[in-house]
Amino acid sequence: MNLKKWGRLSLFLLPLAGIIVGLAVWGPEELARYRDRGILNQIQTQETAMGAEGYRYSLSNNDKVYILSKCLNSQVLPESEQNALTRTEPDYQEFTGNYAFVANRKDSSGQEPSESRGITLCNQAVQELKELGILPEGVRELSESSYNAVLYSAFDVPEPWNNVLVWKIDLGTALQNADKANRLLDAYVDADTGKLYEFYVRTDITSWSMVDADSIVSAWAEYMGLGEPQEYENTNPLSENTPYFKKYSFVGMEEDNTVVTIGFYEGINELYLKISR
Repeated sequence: MNLKKWGRLSLFLLPLAGIIVGLAVWGPEELARYRDRGILNQIQTQETAMGAEGYRYSLSNNDKVYILSKCLNSQVLPESEQNALTRTEPDYQEFTGNYAFVANRKDSSGQEPSESRGITLCNQAVQELKELGILPEGVRELSESSYNAVLYSAFDVPEPWNNVLVWKIDLGTALQNADKANRLLDAYVDADTGKLYEFYVRTDITSWSMVDADSIVSAWAEYMGLGEPQEYENTNPLSENTPYFKKYSFVGMEEDNTVVTIGFYEGINELYLKISR
């Protein structure tokens, strides 16, 4: 190639090289600015699968019973209708220890909870427990006019995603002095599954000898899906307000167990199954 042709080629290549270098330096920055202009000052939307229940982890049945038990044990709650004359309304908003039990203004779908929903779930649970032989056949159906239903969240304070939604059902104050024969007095019902965790009920049973605690707890354990109960060892005979009771142990969480008590108050014919103290 003669010098004249090389000079002409150089005149073409040098500007081309300059353009390439300029694009390499300026191009990425300008492209980023262009993309930013398409995002900034605009509302971006994205569909997600997470709704009101997205923050609630899936817990096993044993986990749920354990968490609720711990939450109830961290509160000052009435143990029985036998104490109705002296009990006061507990302040559930006070957090105690690592577990809390607080009133919930929204249900799992984000809607305001309806008392009728809690009463309906409890009636369904009572009917199922009667069919399983856990509750006597004579227990009456609940009416909305006679009972209160409040939705609560029971949760682990350090790990609040470990939580259980429950309905607390109790006989209305207007009926505290009414005839309570064959009435459910207090209960805790799972807001999602409708399972009945705990109950106090007046019955036609007149003595502890008529209560088959082993059969009741076995049927309840199967109903709840908890596995086989174990008889609780080293029971303190003064741990209940009645001498007529029996305690059982179920697998819980964190290598700990949940204690379930079947008990009976003679004289007022009150049968109870509880997961709290």
